[in-house]
Amino acid sequence: MSFRIGSGIDFHQFAEGRDLWIGGIKIPHHKGALGHSDADVLLHAICDALLGALSLGDIGVHFPNNDPRYKDIDSKILLKETAQLISEKGYGVVNVDSTLCLQEPKIKKFVPAMQQTIAEILKVTTSDISIKATTTEEMGAIGREEGLMAMATVLLQKIPFKADAPIP
Repeated sequence: MSFRIGSGIDFHQFAEGRDLWIGGIKIPHHKGALGHSDADVLLHAICDALLGALSLGDIGVHFPNNDPRYKDIDSKILLKETAQLISEKGYGVVNVDSTLCLQEPKIKKFVPAMQQTIAEILKVTTSDISIKATTTEEMGAIGREEGLMAMATVLLQKIPFKADAPIP
C-alpha cells in the first residue's frame, strides 16, 4: 500500500457585506471572508492538503484568483474538482484532520454539518473528518477579528487496481 500525507493552510480577511462560509456551511456572522471565491478557508486548506499530498501544486495553480470562472465560486465545487483529480491519480482519502483559528464566531455547533458536507464530497465517513477550532487568545490580526485561518492535514491511500473493476 502506498500512503501520501499532505498539509494545507489558508487565511482570509474579514469584510463587511460578505457571507461567511466555513466547511461548506454558511455561518451567521456580521462579517464574511474576503476572497475571489466564497473564501471558505477550511475547504481551501483541505484542497491544498490534497494537492500537496500528490505534489500537484496548490489551489492557486488549479483555480487561479485572476480567472473570472472562479469569481464567487462555491468552494464545495473546488473541493469536488480536487477530489476528482486525486481519484484520477489513483488515490482515495483515508482521513482529514483540520484546525480553524478564529476569535469569533464560535463554530462548535456547525461542526457536524461541516463534517457531513466534507465527508460526502470526499466519499468518506464523518468520523474520517476531524474539525477543531481555537482562538489566538485575542492576540494578533485573528485575535482582533480581522480574519481567520484554517490548517488541514490529509492522509491518502493508493487504491489497488482490480482488473474486473469498472473504470471510475
